[in-house]
Amino acid sequence: MMALNSCFTIVAIALLFSTTFSLADTHENFVQCLYNYPYNTNSSISNVVYTRTNSSYSSILDFSIQNLRFATDTSPKPLVIVTPLVVSHIQATIICSQRYGLQIRTRSGGHDYEGLSYVAEVPFVVLDLINLRKINVDAENRTAWVQAGATIGELYYSISQKSKTLGFPAGVCPPVGTGGHFSGGGYGFLMRKYGLAADNVIDAQIIDVKGNLLDRKTMGEDLFWAIRGGGGASFGVIMAWKIKLVSVPSTVTVFRVPRTLEQNATKIIQKWQLVANKLDEGLTIRINMGRATTQNGNLTVQAQFESLYLGGVHQLISLMQKSFPELGLVREDCTEMSWIDSILYMAGFTNGQSTDVLLNRTQASGVSFFKNKADYVRDPIPVVGLQGLWPFFFEDEAQSAFVQFTPYGGRMDEISESETPFPHRAGNIFHIQYGVSWQEEGDEASQRNINWIRRLYNYLETYVSKSPRAAYLNYRDLDIGVNNNGYTSYRQASIWGRKYFNNNFHRLARVKTKVDPKNFFRNEQSIPSLVSKGRK
Repeated sequence: MMALNSCFTIVAIALLFSTTFSLADTHENFVQCLYNYPYNTNSSISNVVYTRTNSSYSSILDFSIQNLRFATDTSPKPLVIVTPLVVSHIQATIICSQRYGLQIRTRSGGHDYEGLSYVAEVPFVVLDLINLRKINVDAENRTAWVQAGATIGELYYSISQKSKTLGFPAGVCPPVGTGGHFSGGGYGFLMRKYGLAADNVIDAQIIDVKGNLLDRKTMGEDLFWAIRGGGGASFGVIMAWKIKLVSVPSTVTVFRVPRTLEQNATKIIQKWQLVANKLDEGLTIRINMGRATTQNGNLTVQAQFESLYLGGVHQLISLMQKSFPELGLVREDCTEMSWIDSILYMAGFTNGQSTDVLLNRTQASGVSFFKNKADYVRDPIPVVGLQGLWPFFFEDEAQSAFVQFTPYGGRMDEISESETPFPHRAGNIFHIQYGVSWQEEGDEASQRNINWIRRLYNYLETYVSKSPRAAYLNYRDLDIGVNNNGYTSYRQASIWGRKYFNNNFHRLARVKTKVDPKNFFRNEQSIPSLVSKGRK
């Protein structure tokens, strides 16, 4: 028995060294390939290549990581990080990765909820677009070119420097990268007036699997359709977006009004469900629900009604008294400000803070371990359904948890489900985001908190969309299904694909087959090619 075990040990050690040498050779060959790429001779690619032996490797990798679940000692790390400065750096990374069997994970802001932009279970390279962040705002023509590594905060800031009456309908969190945010949809407080960020993209630049730099004309309308809501990482590397800017008034009005269970929050939420998607399209009221403490120290649930209105306070009060008097909004609850200041307000910055904070690429509140999920609601959740939700917030894991309702209606009802890959349009009353975060390290803490949000998600199943139960790509959730590391059939991928894209999933797969038939650009939830496993 001892001899047999020793034999297995020797074989295992031999295999380990064989694998190590193989990876080392792959790494060296890949890096040398980058340096020898013909168009990189004058672009100093060596200055933007970070191997694991480089002293800056860890700081570069960790800088954009937003979810500490994927920043542990056991989290898979890239063999190489490339932070391109020019197109040829991206082209070289694509060509050399294919040559040496490495996957590419492309990162623009690092906010992928499941870490797919910087984690993989196979040998991989991170293409970090942090240096590609130029923004050119053309206020006269109401357009802007935005490189994919720029954040939405940087975009908002750049627009505000050129105009006080132009804006853009994207998200609330300023450090989110435009590369992933726009390609997955991208929504915020202007959604009911102007739709998603993806709905307002009018041109783009993408580098395909062959290393070609394409714009809308040369990529064709099918690929241009696919990357505006279907996730750019399945089709190539997004280099830049051309966007259509939208009109905002010189004065907007914001408010945050909290209501606890003791203040009739349940009935107010019930009324909100009946009116929120029917309000004036310039008025968006979302609800953030979470645990709170009463004045006498008891735990309760608080619903915070948070709103942006594209107009002045007097008109807002009139609208609210007519359509939603149950909230009891008064003039003192409201603040008039510019649109750019409302961006700071919704992001949680203090009143009067300089817009320069939008240039900060890190989270204002720091990073944590977290897990999020999403749903869409087509019929109001009854009072009994809401009442069954509240006990979850009294559990230990809910200390930093939230449930967020964001209303639909307005422009979202007017855009066809097939206009872009993002299908969640007319018929949805509101969207739900669930989130739980924690600071405690270790597998036990992670599993406990993830189990909590899964139980919450399971509880709401009765009250949300069905066949399929819909999900939002930018709130990535691997619980709903994953691809294999190698070949994944269209049928298998449909398990998760129809939840994100509904009837648009098959068209996305057809585009994928056309532009990347061998499925080089892939991850756990990338669009599959329709080319069968045995075919070339």
